[in-house]
Amino acid sequence: MKRSLSLSSYGVGWSANRRIAIVAITLAVLLALAAAVAFFTGRDSGHSDSGSPSAAGSAAPSEKAPKPGTGAGSVPKPPKIAEPVAFAKAAAQMLWTYDTRDTTRGQQLAGMRAWMTKETKYADWSSVNGQVPDPTLWSRMVDNDQHAKATVTEGHFPSAFKAALAEDPSAITKAYIYVVTVNGKQEIAWKKGGGGAEERAVTLAVQCRPSRDCTLAAIAPNVTQ
Repeated sequence: MKRSLSLSSYGVGWSANRRIAIVAITLAVLLALAAAVAFFTGRDSGHSDSGSPSAAGSAAPSEKAPKPGTGAGSVPKPPKIAEPVAFAKAAAQMLWTYDTRDTTRGQQLAGMRAWMTKETKYADWSSVNGQVPDPTLWSRMVDNDQHAKATVTEGHFPSAFKAALAEDPSAITKAYIYVVTVNGKQEIAWKKGGGGAEERAVTLAVQCRPSRDCTLAAIAPNVTQ
């Protein structure tokens, strides 16, 4: 039984300071800290396909950003997209796609890091790098030629986020961080014909400042529809 790189199944919670900052700016009109905590706190119960259970607990959330020059292997470069939902859909597909046959763990992290906002005040790198299995598990995945591709079916702003924007449209104009939920499907395969597929969903915080391409700010610890 093989383990999969389930990038949406075992997210690490946003750090308290960054979570409060993002919530205060992006969801200010939810009015109360309790509502914000309820919106963004906890763990996604995750999914596990019958042939490839997720690697919960294997991530290294405190891992530093990869050094420049590591390369990105098969991880795609961030697209030049200025629309939040379209960018979030591309980011989700990137998170759900990997290939250990031609990409090292360091390259996977470097490729993901390239999608992040450069504004450190809003960038929660730990919520992103925490999705990648630890070196030991990644090595086992390499031994089995494990790889995955993804299909994104849709992306949308969660209802609470839309309500927040409707209540106070100017609240977003400080950080321009949007909350987007993306749904799709991930297909995982490994050598000797092994494989499996499962539905995926993830809630992302993406930054889309006017006249700039969007970037990834964080991955929410649980999915909000």
